[in-house]
Amino acid sequence: MCSQLCPDALWVLMLLCIPAAHAAKCPQQCVCDQIQLTVTCVNKNLTQVPLTVDEITVKLDLRGNDIQELPTGAFKHTPYLTHLSLQRCNIRRVKEGAFRGLGRLVFLNLANNNIDILYQESLDGLSSLKQLMIDRNRVEEIQPGAFSQLGFLNLLSLTHNQLVYIPNMAFQGLQNIKWLRLSHNSLNYLDTEALAGLFTLTRLSLDHNELQFFPSETMTRLPEVTRLDLSYNPMTYVGEEVVSMAKLTHLFMDHMSLQDMDNTAVSKCPNLIHLDISYNQLRVVQPLSEGNPKLARLNLAGNPVYCNCYLRPLREWSIRNKVKLLGTCGGPAHLSGENLEAVYPSDLRCQSQEAMLKAEFEEATRVTTPPTQEPANKVKCPANCVCEAETHHSSCENRAHTKVPRGFSPNTRLLDLRGNHFHYIPSNSFPAVAQVVSLHLQRCKIVEVEGGAFSGMKGLIYLYLSENDLSSLSPDAFKGLPQLTYLHLEKNRFTGFPKGAFKLVPSLLALHLENNSIPKLEPDMLSEAEGLRALYLTGNAIEHVSPRALDHAGDLDTLHLGGNKLKEVPTEALSKAGNLRDLRLSGNSIRWVGPNAFRPLERSLKELYLDNMGLEKMSQNSLAGLGAALRSLFLEGNQLEEVPNLQPLTSLEVINLADNPLMCDCPLLPLRMWIEKVNLKVRATCANPPELRGRRVKDVHVFRACPGGESLPSPPTVTPKPAKAPKATKPKPMHLNGIRQVKMLKVKSKLRKGSNTKPAAAKKTRERRSTA
Repeated sequence: MCSQLCPDALWVLMLLCIPAAHAAKCPQQCVCDQIQLTVTCVNKNLTQVPLTVDEITVKLDLRGNDIQELPTGAFKHTPYLTHLSLQRCNIRRVKEGAFRGLGRLVFLNLANNNIDILYQESLDGLSSLKQLMIDRNRVEEIQPGAFSQLGFLNLLSLTHNQLVYIPNMAFQGLQNIKWLRLSHNSLNYLDTEALAGLFTLTRLSLDHNELQFFPSETMTRLPEVTRLDLSYNPMTYVGEEVVSMAKLTHLFMDHMSLQDMDNTAVSKCPNLIHLDISYNQLRVVQPLSEGNPKLARLNLAGNPVYCNCYLRPLREWSIRNKVKLLGTCGGPAHLSGENLEAVYPSDLRCQSQEAMLKAEFEEATRVTTPPTQEPANKVKCPANCVCEAETHHSSCENRAHTKVPRGFSPNTRLLDLRGNHFHYIPSNSFPAVAQVVSLHLQRCKIVEVEGGAFSGMKGLIYLYLSENDLSSLSPDAFKGLPQLTYLHLEKNRFTGFPKGAFKLVPSLLALHLENNSIPKLEPDMLSEAEGLRALYLTGNAIEHVSPRALDHAGDLDTLHLGGNKLKEVPTEALSKAGNLRDLRLSGNSIRWVGPNAFRPLERSLKELYLDNMGLEKMSQNSLAGLGAALRSLFLEGNQLEEVPNLQPLTSLEVINLADNPLMCDCPLLPLRMWIEKVNLKVRATCANPPELRGRRVKDVHVFRACPGGESLPSPPTVTPKPAKAPKATKPKPMHLNGIRQVKMLKVKSKLRKGSNTKPAAAKKTRERRSTA
């Protein structure tokens, strides 16, 4: 009689049995909802994940317990979980494979625990995860590959941890990340490729860290970011064109320590709409360059902006470009507190220079020294300068000083003297300012720096001598600077590499010598700067690099030689720079790159720039050896008809072949085959033959007629509509998965039947062309 029961009756019996089974599997300390399939065990003093949770549970809440370690396979008995909450569980370690089996999990919260290291395989198995919260832990290290299995993650939050440094490729594998939150850490350095590979990232939060300069090279690896928050970082200066982010719309740099911002700082952000530089120390703001046509709001609130003739260009610019200025005047007295939008250019006038400087000085003194303080408590400051006690910043910018002023507070951290007329910096020019970290001497018409000029500046890290008239340096010029790390000598008149000037700066890591007149790089030029990590020589007149020029460059990480007069790749010299990661040869007159040109860098090189050189030919083996390491290759703007063998470049993430006259014929078949295999956007278009000009290499069909090209897919006859993003990570009931598989099998069957006619049709087409 059982066999004669109708199917509906069988389903009723099965449903009646399920609740009893589920009720029996609820842990004693927990609350279970058999309808919503949730289990809640909050604040129950559990020391391990309960083993009696029902297998079909989709949401598990374990907040407020004492689970100090998550062992391997901790959740293997709950494979259908989609949401898991583990906040405040005193978790110290997540062992390898702790989350294996949770292939349907989309939300994981590990906030408010004691995790200090994210190990390589701690998060394995979370292939569908979309949101991961690790806020308020003690994370101080991210091991490479920690996130490599989280291909569908949209949000990663690591706020309020103890991160100081982000290494290269730390977030490798996050192929769908949208928002990365690193706020409230102690970050002071991001490696060049720290954020490489995050091609879908649109929002990055780096506020409340310790970044002292804008990480330009790191940010250029983020092509889709629209919102960047750098608030509450101790940056003092934002230089020219440092922010180069094509899709950026909102940039927040408020509550920092900005003393100056170049008017071209954001000129390479054409989509910028909102720029917030409020609550800094900016007194004069220049009109931004013409690179921001969409800018609508510029927030200057909380800056001591002086509303005199110096502000008039900015105000006229804001009216002309319809940019809303937020903020109020910090002086002079009759305009103090007035909204910037309410002040007309005609109101912004200056008296004589002497009267103006006197008024500004009185205003600064009034602002920085409240009336309730005694004069004895005022910060020390030379005449015709402005000193801020709270920020420890002192500025005598553009005050026509002919000698370096003296009498600054010993607590000064940033000293800005740019735009004066010193000509000569004598010995011991900066007494009693041992705590200065950043010294600005740009545009001071300096011709000579005497030995011991900076003696006693034991804390100096940043020294800016850019845009002066230096042609040489005394061997003792930098005596007494044991901490000097970043030295800027760009836009001077050097006609030779100043090799003898660096023996007394053992901490030097970055040397900027762009836009000088250096004609060649001589042997052993880095013999006294062996710890140098970055050397910038763009825009000189270098025609020759000695084979021994880089003999002492074992630690060199970055070498920029673009915009010079090189005729060939300096392969022999590069053999001594085995740790080089970033090599730029853009804009040189190199017409031919021979075999094994970069072989000496096969283990280290990640970024290679060979763009805009007029390059006509590359040997098929010119990139030999770069397979496993190279991540970015730039070849745009050359004269290449063919390209070298790209098959070995298995780690490539970015390649640009645009603006080359590629010949779309059989010799280019290896490129076409390679494009088919890789998951990269390859910018490559045909220039010849004329009938294919302007078409993407990937879309033309001529390669199918070449020997070996038969396996290439036929070009589409109609342009398909853009497909919607798949919802592969959304967990589905088992019966729906079965239906979906049946549909997929039907679709595949139809495709197989339809594809049987394509080879024959393609063959007939080729026969007609050959006879024609």
